[in-house]
Amino acid sequence: MARVDTHQGPQYTSAVFTGQLEQAGIAISMDGRGHCHDSIFIERLWRSVKYEEIYVREYLTMQKLEEELNAYFSFYNSERPHQSLGYRTPEAVYRAVVSQFEKKSHLYHCVLSSLRKRRSICQPY
Repeated sequence: MARVDTHQGPQYTSAVFTGQLEQAGIAISMDGRGHCHDSIFIERLWRSVKYEEIYVREYLTMQKLEEELNAYFSFYNSERPHQSLGYRTPEAVYRAVVSQFEKKSHLYHCVLSSLRKRRSICQPY
């Protein structure tokens, strides 16, 4: 069964629209109350892609479009600072989170190991 995610506007929740989906065997999935904010980040991403890349360039081939979008996403993730991330890049935020996770994971495994071996000293990560 196919699935479609929709916003909760009246055009999408009407019996006419939902009835057609159900007749076609399509499951309907709508965000719950307050979940409309979940799409803010992806909407902002696509706004940036359009205004910083798509609308300012001319692509003569699909291959060139793909190459330029790959380059843009690399720039967007590793070089372009984001206000919502405290002027850090997504890559920097990701690496910081992974680093914290690795440190906590190391500490967790160290504590478990110490308990198993009945040792009380854990070497720092």
